[in-house]
Amino acid sequence: MKENIIATVVYLIKDNQVWLAEKTRKIGVGFLNGYGGKFEPTKDHDLIACSMRETKQECGVGISRASFEKVAIVDFHNMEENGSTWICKVHFYLVKNFKGVPKEIKKDGGMINPHPYNMFRLPISKMMPADRNFVHHLMRGKKVIGEYFYGPKQKELIKGWNKIVDSLPE
Repeated sequence: MKENIIATVVYLIKDNQVWLAEKTRKIGVGFLNGYGGKFEPTKDHDLIACSMRETKQECGVGISRASFEKVAIVDFHNMEENGSTWICKVHFYLVKNFKGVPKEIKKDGGMINPHPYNMFRLPISKMMPADRNFVHHLMRGKKVIGEYFYGPKQKELIKGWNKIVDSLPE
């Protein structure tokens, strides 16, 4: 059984445009997503540090700690082809103040074709199946908790739920 992980996703927003890019490795290959990745206790002293490191690595954008707004915590239950499951607890952030323009990082960036999209008309059909159910709430200033269950390779969404909340735990 694979070990459960903690990860982050950062949505970079400027002038009502959210930057999304296509994932090229690990969870969500081929889908549009924000930037982020796995929390590494040996590299990151907290989730913000993880988000800063991963965003810089994936698109070259620098972000100050004060720019992060936590908007969701979602547990994704992922099924392996052998039937075993593992959970990825993802902390989602909006960042409206950042330095630079997201670009494709050739060396192991994991994301290609960064592009700004209208944050109120997202390309939902090109995003991860579970994300289609809650990301629009995040773009409208709502905070969300949720839980989703995926089949093998995160291609099939089996079931899930999300709830709009007033606040989130750190």
